[in-house]
Formats: sequence, structure tokens, C-alpha cells
Amino acid sequence: MLKILLPVLALAAPTAALAQAGQCRLPDIISRPVVEGPTEQEPKRVLPIGSYTLAVSWSPDYCARSRGGAKDDFQCRSGNDFGFTLHGLWPDGYGKDWPQYCKPAAVLPRKVVREHLCSTPSVQLIQHEWVKHGTCLPTTPTKFFALSRKLYQALRFPDMKELAARPTLSARAFATAFAAANKGMSADMMRLNVSREGTLSEVWVCMDRKLRYSRCPSHQGGVNDGTQIRIVPKR
Repeated sequence: MLKILLPVLALAAPTAALAQAGQCRLPDIISRPVVEGPTEQEPKRVLPIGSYTLAVSWSPDYCARSRGGAKDDFQCRSGNDFGFTLHGLWPDGYGKDWPQYCKPAAVLPRKVVREHLCSTPSVQLIQHEWVKHGTCLPTTPTKFFALSRKLYQALRFPDMKELAARPTLSARAFATAFAAANKGMSADMMRLNVSREGTLSEVWVCMDRKLRYSRCPSHQGGVNDGTQIRIVPKR
């Protein structure tokens, strides 16, 4: 399957909108992740892959709600200017269920974690994404994260400062602005997730089996188009 997916790595992203930019200084010492696996609440589920979700998180919102634990130091208190970060690339099924925890996975090599920490600024989340989602693809951690990061880096983002300053902003208006920054994307090809306070936390971009932007299925979740949302601005 990976051979089928590789051509998407040559995606030509528009340059007029904002790329995920900014300097990222890695910590001198990178912690070792903890091994994860399926649980009673999150069981192993081996299913055919029908589509994908590319999930990106708005870091200022996450950090505004962070409780200050050490696990968030790199993302929220290192001086790095994170905007949208990569949550992960998730294989979906053909219905409401999705494959997960398909095979046991050991702790990721430090080299893999180091290479992707500026895209996904959490050592444990990188480990989690591999064991929960990556093991359901016929690939290696190196190739899985390279593909995930390439798709993430191909995204372009709207002017979040301008959107954060709007007195009112509907989910549909945000999705329209996000889609306009990305060639081949429309507002119905993403789902927005918000916090309990109504602030934007994540954007889930829906993709087909060939990793092309596609209309999200009705069961994908997210808030309704008319929902009023707020954006936590960068500091």
C-alpha cells in the first residue's frame, strides 16, 4: 500500500498562504517514551482502510489549557513558536469504526523521535501515533512519520491572527478560510473540534485512500457549521 501512497509526497502546495513556519530548537535531552498498547477501552481493531484523517492541532489553544506539567515543557514553555502542529495521520475504516493497535510496537528509536519532534512536539504522542495508527499500515516508523510530516508540511494555513481578531467567527467561516489556502480543498473536507470553552483545538482534514482531500463522512464528528468559535491567539 505504501507504494501507492508515495506519489502524494510530490504534492505541490500553494505558496500564497501561510506555511507552518518558525524556528524549532530541540531540547538537549529527549526523554524516552513509554510503551503503549490496546486496553479494554481502546481495543485492538484490525479493519480494512477506507480513508484517512490528517489531524492538526492549534498549539496556542492547547498550551492555554495546559496544567503546566513537565510533559508540555517543550511545546508550551521552551520559547518555540508553535502554531498548528501535527497530531497525526489516522487510517479510517469504511464505516464508523477505524483500525487501531493492529500490532504490538516497541519504543521508537530516538532518531525517529528527534526527526519529528518539531512537527509533533510531544515524545509520548509520537510513540502513541505509531502504535495506535501507524501499526495498521504495512510500513515502518521511519516511512510512516515521513509520510505524515510531508502531508502536514504540504498544508497551508489562513491568517490566524486576523481570524482570532474577528468579533464573530462561525465554524463554516473558518473552514472556508482554511480551505481557500489549500488547492483542491473545500470547507466540507474538514471537521473542526473545539474545547469546552468554544475555542478551536483541532482541524481534521479528510482524505481518500490515495490521500487526496475528500468530503468528510457524516459520522466524522466535529461541530456544526453554524457553531460560533474563538481562536486563542499566539502570544
